[in-house]
Amino acid sequence: MTEVATARTYNQRHVPRAPTRGRRRVSIYVSWSYPAEAGRDPAGLDNRFSTMTEVRRAAWPAYEDPKWSDPLRFQQGVAGSLELFFLAWAPFQQFVQEVTGHPVPVYQRIDQAGSHTPLDERVLADTDTLFVFGLDHMVTGQEAAPAEVEALQAFLTREDARLVLGPHHEVGVSEDLKVREVEYRHHGDPLVPRQQRFAGYLRGVLHGIGVPVENRYGLRPAVREHHRIAPFAAVRDLDAKGWLEGVTHFNFHQHMPHYAVTAEEPAAVHVLARQPIDTSRPHPFTEAGNTTFNMFLWVPPADERGGDILFADSTIFSSLFGGDESLRTFWHNLVTK
Repeated sequence: MTEVATARTYNQRHVPRAPTRGRRRVSIYVSWSYPAEAGRDPAGLDNRFSTMTEVRRAAWPAYEDPKWSDPLRFQQGVAGSLELFFLAWAPFQQFVQEVTGHPVPVYQRIDQAGSHTPLDERVLADTDTLFVFGLDHMVTGQEAAPAEVEALQAFLTREDARLVLGPHHEVGVSEDLKVREVEYRHHGDPLVPRQQRFAGYLRGVLHGIGVPVENRYGLRPAVREHHRIAPFAAVRDLDAKGWLEGVTHFNFHQHMPHYAVTAEEPAAVHVLARQPIDTSRPHPFTEAGNTTFNMFLWVPPADERGGDILFADSTIFSSLFGGDESLRTFWHNLVTK
């Protein structure tokens, strides 16, 4: 729990980390309002995280140890499942700290105490590589302020800047309940409701900085032997900086977003990894003829923007969904290349 407690203190007491030549300072920004997410009515079926009780039921008996199941030791509502995110990010934080020599703070847009940390120069001045996890349900109304967009644009003028964006999935957009049911059966996760729309905050950021990418669907990756995720199809001739050097696959998660490039001339956005979809389960996206989805994207520097923009879902950095040497190599590339 040490890493989790340390990460939270940055929302109230910011301790700058001195730049070290060759060692990048990495930060994580979670775009949610913790109170808005934890306070969602469990009686509502859609657009909320699971309660810890629901997690225990669906994953039984994985969380039946008293440290998870005892309500006097671990919260059993939505707040309990949110705490799992912090625990699951800790191995990534520890890995990056070992590589870079810097601790990795986690900022929340609105934390447990209701303190608001906008994504501005107070965060960005202390960061070389920033991960933004788009885990805010759209119904909670998280919106990027113009000052935040301007601060990010200024951050991206730095040649050493790196912005890694992870807008989460977009499940159940259709008003047709039968279509929502098809999507639900496709990914097969009982903890995901028929409608779960994420990343309103990052959608505003992307519009503001002019990046034509949108998170869509929640697609189940194909698997191979031993239920491991199938290797992605890498476009290595476009990977000029070697983001995917030594990387063949990420970790398996049942519902991954498709990062759709929405520009008519998408050459400025490089789709570097396309993930095969589990086509044994129907989905509107596969029924339209698609067999892969865009999993990892790179927007190279251009014009006044000297920094890199990358897209990778937040689940790729979570220990809840496993990992191996290929994944750790990817983590290493992102914070050292």
